[in-house]
Amino acid sequence: MKYFQQLKLNPRALTIASIVGAALFAATADAKTFRWASAGDILTMDPHSQNEGLNNPMNGHVYEPLVTRDEKMALEACLAVSWAQLDPATMRFKLRDKVTFQDGSPFTADDVVFSIMRAMDKTSDYKAYTQGIKEVRKVDNLTVDIVSTGPNPTLLDQLTQLRVMNKAWAVKFNVLHPTDFKNKEESWAVRNANGTGAYIMKTREPDVKTVFVANSNWWGKRGNVDEIIYTPIKSDATRVAALISGEVDLILDPPVQDIAKLGQNKDLKIVEGNENRTIFVNFDQSRDELLYGSKGKNPFKDLRVRQAMLLTIDVPAIHKTVMRGLSLPTMSMIAPQVRGYSKDLEKRPAVDIEKAKKLMAEAGLAQGFDVTFDCPNDRYKNDEKICTAIAGMLSKIGIRIKLNAMPKAAYFPKIQKSDTSMFLYGWGVPTFDSLYTLQEIIRTKGSGADGANNYSGYSNPKGDAVIDKLKTEIDFAKRTELTKEALLIDQADVGHIPLHHQMIPWAMKKNVSVAHRADNGLYAMSVMIK
Repeated sequence: MKYFQQLKLNPRALTIASIVGAALFAATADAKTFRWASAGDILTMDPHSQNEGLNNPMNGHVYEPLVTRDEKMALEACLAVSWAQLDPATMRFKLRDKVTFQDGSPFTADDVVFSIMRAMDKTSDYKAYTQGIKEVRKVDNLTVDIVSTGPNPTLLDQLTQLRVMNKAWAVKFNVLHPTDFKNKEESWAVRNANGTGAYIMKTREPDVKTVFVANSNWWGKRGNVDEIIYTPIKSDATRVAALISGEVDLILDPPVQDIAKLGQNKDLKIVEGNENRTIFVNFDQSRDELLYGSKGKNPFKDLRVRQAMLLTIDVPAIHKTVMRGLSLPTMSMIAPQVRGYSKDLEKRPAVDIEKAKKLMAEAGLAQGFDVTFDCPNDRYKNDEKICTAIAGMLSKIGIRIKLNAMPKAAYFPKIQKSDTSMFLYGWGVPTFDSLYTLQEIIRTKGSGADGANNYSGYSNPKGDAVIDKLKTEIDFAKRTELTKEALLIDQADVGHIPLHHQMIPWAMKKNVSVAHRADNGLYAMSVMIK
């Protein structure tokens, strides 16, 4: 089912209060409440503040982009109804008419210009989606031109994550700039929202629950969910119990050890697939001395140490014992769904402890060293258990790990300030193009999207040159070759240690119908409850 379909819109301007009232009291007989849970909470409702896997679809219920993806991840129209390439660097977008924000304000080109420029602000965490954009111009109230610095083969993919705010609302509540999440800034946009989307945020209780109700003035078509109640439940056992008891209809992240049991429950079902997210180990390669670990020369700056770690971390064992087979072991920093992926980059060297010990000795570290390993405990599948397993493995070559596990609300601000010496990270690819990973994670930190999530300080000028070519290359066969070249450079450097592509089983009641998505995005617009 395609849920972004145009309907005849009631042009009557409504206030948020009246919209909420209509959603609550004028629901159809078939309207349902959808209750769901996962381990972590929404980080912020500011749509340009924190680019995170749960945050993006949650914001997507309220805020909409110009272009979106259907359930099969194909691009389709949203707030833009059509687009055309005027020249190699300019694309023109015709906007959807008679759309209103949830406070009744009309949606216009001014809001699009403001929102994309806001996403380019220094406090924005969405620079990956504005890469290559030079200027956004209003042509008329329902037409905008986006001008890039050159050919931009991923512009439409980028726009799927650039959600539109109401400029007047931002002015009124002094949220002209994205909230600086890593420095724990607060603003009106963190706990309040005003978009054009299918749902209105009714209440927000951080770490307790968030309630959305249907926007009766929305231009599109949804399933039969008129109310969404999202509850973060950190404990695996409590989350599973809530599903079994009927307290919730779906859990996004059932613990892998419970999948078989849940699948045998006659009232439940499991829907699964692999996400386009790669889980990997990262380490500080820029400082001369570790912030958190043994003093003296930073061991991670020595290629031999990184090679020794690669030969010691037993990914097949993690796949079998920690992930219970629900992962895709990898040596690639991009998943199979991502444009530019090459299967021949997956070959991983076999575990070789003796060779690893020899490399450590050659690096002058036969006695090993101490380091703190930062790890989230509510973000990725079995994240803390993965880190615990890695700590045990690395002890075999004298790397003494102090595990520092924490909720993602504390973890991301810490990592985003590069306040770390070693950390576990997961990187999904909403654009479904390799540039997103290569530019943000692997390229040397620079301006804009260049190295925006490169918190380890990894740098290789040869790799940078290849990645920079990828920014404007429009031939997709050539893009694949450039991607392969850049990833081979990273592999040779052991710039990162990939572990696996994440599998994402969803567990739900049998009366719930929802399309499983490779981006792990759950959108209630496509949910049907019998």
